[in-house]
Amino acid sequence: MKVLLIQPPSHNPLIDQFFLFEPLALEYLGAGLKLDGHTVELLDARLEPDIEGACRRFQPELVGLTGYTSHVSIIKDLATRLKAMLPELFVVVGGRHATVQPEDFNEPDIDVVVIGEGVFTLREIASALAARTRLSEIKGIAVPCPKGMIFSPPRPYTDLNDLPVPDRSLTTHCRKQYFSEWFKPLASVRTSLGCTARCNFCALWKITGGRYLRRDPAAVVAELKTIAEPNVFFCDDESMCDARRMDRLADLIREAGIHKNYFLYGRVDTIINHPELFAKWAKIGLAQVFVGMEDFSDQRLATMNKGITTAQQGQAVKILDDLGIMMYASYMVNPDYSRADFRNLLAYVRRFKHKYATFTVMTPLPGTKLHAERYGDILSHKPELYDMVHALLPTTLPLPEFHREMATLWAKAVPFYRIIPTLARFGLQGMFQRIRLFGAVLKKIRLAHLDY
Repeated sequence: MKVLLIQPPSHNPLIDQFFLFEPLALEYLGAGLKLDGHTVELLDARLEPDIEGACRRFQPELVGLTGYTSHVSIIKDLATRLKAMLPELFVVVGGRHATVQPEDFNEPDIDVVVIGEGVFTLREIASALAARTRLSEIKGIAVPCPKGMIFSPPRPYTDLNDLPVPDRSLTTHCRKQYFSEWFKPLASVRTSLGCTARCNFCALWKITGGRYLRRDPAAVVAELKTIAEPNVFFCDDESMCDARRMDRLADLIREAGIHKNYFLYGRVDTIINHPELFAKWAKIGLAQVFVGMEDFSDQRLATMNKGITTAQQGQAVKILDDLGIMMYASYMVNPDYSRADFRNLLAYVRRFKHKYATFTVMTPLPGTKLHAERYGDILSHKPELYDMVHALLPTTLPLPEFHREMATLWAKAVPFYRIIPTLARFGLQGMFQRIRLFGAVLKKIRLAHLDY
């Protein structure tokens, strides 16, 4: 069977100028399908937007689409366009949003929705179609129906060690274009899935039923040996919470003589509880850690069920600074912020002397406890507004003023003189491009209230 896997275009192309990660989930799916003898192509429509042209050329029998909440309208539109062009095409939708809210894809142009890990599910779907047998016994799917979706029994989450190695040959012609900030070219590797924390704004721990799934360190090293890129992003939900496993992985990487620059997610409490682990990783190439600082108030952090304190934040900043590891500090602005809250957050961030800090709006993403608790308060259900830029819960300040304050945070939190060493990583031409891009982003944030 001929299968085309499509990474949809982004709802906002500006995002792709800040980071563009390889479509790892589709590379996993492609690897699984190839094991069964199917012919697979992967189209990254963020880089190759002519989707209809690709379908006319390849003539797929099955198309797989994936995406986040902000992709929902894009995916439904794609399904309709492709069905109009190839009426016999079988359209399968999976991904994060399909897992937590599959009902949003109850559309006549979508044939099956995959819930949860899709590698084995999609293999079974493709095999059933090729053999012309029924899909009803396949676990972990939902079939669109005018009277309401029909759900099969749930599929237990797959042991990560049972998954095939992602087939990166499917993205050979695009690989030099995958990056995050100055990490270019950048490969993505998954070593774990899920999280041990229980933050109310996050669905990652709920997707795996609260389990923290781990890959064998030896398997991770074997995969790293196949990667040509000098930069590697560990796209785990939280990489370091199993300190013993990551200590072993660091030893195996060093023993294998693998030299890469690494970028991963790490929690504040993990950093302060295991500084020696981060010191070991710094010696083998850990260059940057994405840290969810979230807020400057212990009370708000407790309300989020974040499990950290502001005192611990300060300790984590110092540990990474002393190790020479850049902290990618991420703060989450609560829609109920007053003018004073914005000023206090700005002062708080500046005290830490971050070299890099970002700001998102606390968003009730589908699948989270926050979404369930505040559903009746949500200002808009337009999928494209679920981008962590738009306020979707009522704001204390008028919306135009709220978004102006957000832009001010971005503009002033890290003084320009402290940004210069970071900008220098992009080279002279890249530095000026980055400054122009930053201006475009500030404008987008200031005017975000017009998108409602």
